[in-house]
Amino acid sequence: MKAARSGTKDGLEKTKIAVMRKVSFLQRKDQMGNEKAHFLLTLKHPPPQLSSMPQGLTSQQVVRRHILGSIIQSERSYLESLRRILQEYHSPLMDADPRILSSRKIRPIFYRIREITQCHSMFHIALASRVAEWDTSEKIGDLFVASFSKSMVLDVYSDYVNNFTNAMALIKKACMSKPAFLEFLKRKQASSVDRITLYGLMVKPIQRFPQFILLLQDMLKNTPKGHVDRLPLQLALTELEMLAEKLNEQKRVADQIAETQQLARSVSDRLLSKQLNLEQGSLILCETLIETVYGERGQVLKSKERKVFLFEDVLVCANINLNAEDYVFSAQTLKYWIYVQERSSLQTKVICFLISLGRNFMGPPRLYQELQELQHDLSVVEDVTLLVGTLQGMYQNLNTTVAQDWCLALQRLIRIKEEQIQSANKCRLRLQVPGRPDKSGRPVSFMVVLNTPSPLSKISWVNRLHLAKIALREENSPGWFCGEDEGKVMARGCCPLLASHMSVFAMKSPDRKLQAALHNPVQCALLGVSAASTSLPQGYLWVGGGGDASRGQIEIFSLNRPVPRAVKSLLVGSAVRCLEYVPEPSPNEETVAGSHKASSGPGAHICVGLDDGSIVVYGSVDTAAQCLLTLRDPEGSAVLCLKHSAHHLFAALHNGTVMVYARSNSLWDAASPTRVCLGSEPVRALLVLDDSVWASCGNSVTVMDISSFTTQGFEVHPEPVVSVSHMVCAGGGVWMAFSEGSSIRLFHTETLELLQEINISIRSALVNTGPKSMQVSSLLICQGLLWVGTAQGLIITLPVPRLEGIPKITGKGMISLNAHCGPVDFLLATTSTLSPDLLKRDSVGDGPDSACGGEDRSDNSSQESLQQSGRGVLLQYRLRSTSGLPGRLLTALGDEASDSSLESLEHSVEDGSIYELSDDPDIWVKGRPCERDGGRRDRVISAAVISGGKGFRRLKRGATTVGTRTSGETLDNTMMVWQLPLTV
Repeated sequence: MKAARSGTKDGLEKTKIAVMRKVSFLQRKDQMGNEKAHFLLTLKHPPPQLSSMPQGLTSQQVVRRHILGSIIQSERSYLESLRRILQEYHSPLMDADPRILSSRKIRPIFYRIREITQCHSMFHIALASRVAEWDTSEKIGDLFVASFSKSMVLDVYSDYVNNFTNAMALIKKACMSKPAFLEFLKRKQASSVDRITLYGLMVKPIQRFPQFILLLQDMLKNTPKGHVDRLPLQLALTELEMLAEKLNEQKRVADQIAETQQLARSVSDRLLSKQLNLEQGSLILCETLIETVYGERGQVLKSKERKVFLFEDVLVCANINLNAEDYVFSAQTLKYWIYVQERSSLQTKVICFLISLGRNFMGPPRLYQELQELQHDLSVVEDVTLLVGTLQGMYQNLNTTVAQDWCLALQRLIRIKEEQIQSANKCRLRLQVPGRPDKSGRPVSFMVVLNTPSPLSKISWVNRLHLAKIALREENSPGWFCGEDEGKVMARGCCPLLASHMSVFAMKSPDRKLQAALHNPVQCALLGVSAASTSLPQGYLWVGGGGDASRGQIEIFSLNRPVPRAVKSLLVGSAVRCLEYVPEPSPNEETVAGSHKASSGPGAHICVGLDDGSIVVYGSVDTAAQCLLTLRDPEGSAVLCLKHSAHHLFAALHNGTVMVYARSNSLWDAASPTRVCLGSEPVRALLVLDDSVWASCGNSVTVMDISSFTTQGFEVHPEPVVSVSHMVCAGGGVWMAFSEGSSIRLFHTETLELLQEINISIRSALVNTGPKSMQVSSLLICQGLLWVGTAQGLIITLPVPRLEGIPKITGKGMISLNAHCGPVDFLLATTSTLSPDLLKRDSVGDGPDSACGGEDRSDNSSQESLQQSGRGVLLQYRLRSTSGLPGRLLTALGDEASDSSLESLEHSVEDGSIYELSDDPDIWVKGRPCERDGGRRDRVISAAVISGGKGFRRLKRGATTVGTRTSGETLDNTMMVWQLPLTV
């Protein structure tokens, strides 16, 4: 520490050693009220200070210095806020005479603040040493890794975050019962320069790691490739994201258990209370909604707030007593929106989830019936259009153009009907709820209408209800288990859910097998809020395959519904080996000068690589999937893999070469391709990064520059007989799988350094695979999971970070209990973004029908905060203002908000006063908007993962092994579809 304070070069290393020794200031407390008084006092030390800017710096170096300055200022401000909590609030309350609060209440309010302060005091010392050397080292990422990757930091912050709700509740109760305490808080706020409240100070630790992540993202963006700080920054982002993920998960579990316990305690019915206690940890969604009762003419008769809880297999709704100190539930006010039946051998009554999302939940029955009829007609006309396209002759008024006009006309009518329904139903949730049977035993149901605070809330409820029903199916009960945790079954709410499994090829052949698949995204404006919440990602699924001596076949499925539907089959001259979707060139690509300038063409298209060396180019499904172009290799070598960049199409061939086709009129120039020879082994995998292409040949990978086609090779496996079979990229790393063995390896995209190696056989030790080791047959990264398909038909998922860091495996893996009977031939991620227009609340829906008599309850201030996107930060909490506190309300507003002193301070919804955990979905700690979406903050992403292979089987867990259930097994070509929850 002394060396670090004096600014010597070995200061950081000695600080790291001190941190690694777990010094006494971070000693854990056995109980919340038994805080140890032995802390390491931090002596005064020179603060981090950047020297004057040297001459001759590049623009990126200047920006990096400014970002470093922001880190210094941010950390100084944060540390000062922590010290203010201790010096201005904790110490005066502990030393007050007479006592304002007892020490028994003070300790849990400021739980772990001192340890967090000491953590960041040490980081501040190390930061000062690093800043002093900045002009010579320009390295900061490793400092974050050394300071925040230790388990003690997670322990301290986790305790604080989990206790935050309790601390705010104690502050609220103290304000209500101790006027002197409320006066103390008001006095402290008024005397502070920035007028920040105690809540405003105590919420800063929860916001700290998202702030760090945003700063390091900016630093990485302005750090050029090859810089010494690139890899450390990426590793730092990985560590901080892991920490944020763990904090968020622990907070989520703590909150849902607290909500469930509160509900169970408040219910006088023993059966329901016991069932709720069993449901702890399975709470999926909890929110205050408005129940609305309508008359026969559609007029609103009454509306009332309800607290609605969605568990894995139970939906509970309760009245809210707002006059009480907290939410109160009782047997008299509890409404059972559930059906109680006997389903155990002991005749014990249990509560079953039997909610049906029926036809009426989308909108008025008449409008919805008309919409159903139009959608049926459109489906029929689509089929007719596909049949018309196969006619051999020419007939008047019977051609593809006329059929497409029919489709367009029906689509316009459907769009009008959808808009009518959407305008009144973006915040209206209709549930067809089963009730108790009547005297004759016939089932009885009734309609419940709920209004959500926002369209986003309705989307979340519809999606979660849909997934809750899927989770109760046999194939998802259970669906996954953890092989590293003695086969522990994973909770259904945190796993991908198997939505369906189905045969692929309508024309079956014994030797025909699956080879590849792709997602052809189509933005469908016809999907409404509810349909988009329950359907798969919008677009079409292409599945290709074939046999050794047969023609190839492509099956096209529509994904705009909960289960894929086959819409078309294509036959090709040889077996399909690979597929590649090429989107329509963006406006930026179309304006590129020179030979790459694109002109008007067919737009998006699909490239199909065949076993005879041909590449067939098809138009998208919405353009009738017509053949547009055929590219042929003179040597007839099989096309094993296809990838594209903005201006080139790359084809990996079996003879060890890569063919490169340039763009020509939005397609590809077949006249003069470039041939790049990589070796004698087949080129099995291609991967396109920013400005280069990775190609695997044998046990080596060649990095080829796209502009000059210069190559650089490096060996990724020591055994020459082992070849690289699969490559997937995320952030700054590439995972590779091999033709032999059960290991996968992670390489850095810039330094080509080996960063991690995982043995899949060890991860799946509970699976009885026989004498053979697990062999990887497919690989995929999707939404924070690395999916590994094996030759034994098993599918394994491993958690990886989602940001721009290194996709290291950071936790325990899961094994799917739904497997193929043969190798997993492909794994495909399908994603689509919900139209932002669906999230806009129309004025039609904001009448007395909506919550609070027409008042839009959504908090606009939350929309102004940082929102999560595909690259977003993961901490999120729900807060609201405690406007019901007695006495004068606190505010963070300045003096301009009042003409006098404390007695006239006014309260507003956006202020920073004392807050409590609540059910308003105001998400205030999130990441930045995604740049490629123009900074849009209201993105809703639908995702599903599809696997293909021979047959389908269910695995069943045993004590030490996993066997198979042979009944109902089939060896047909089968694909399984896993649906993931919507992400916002």
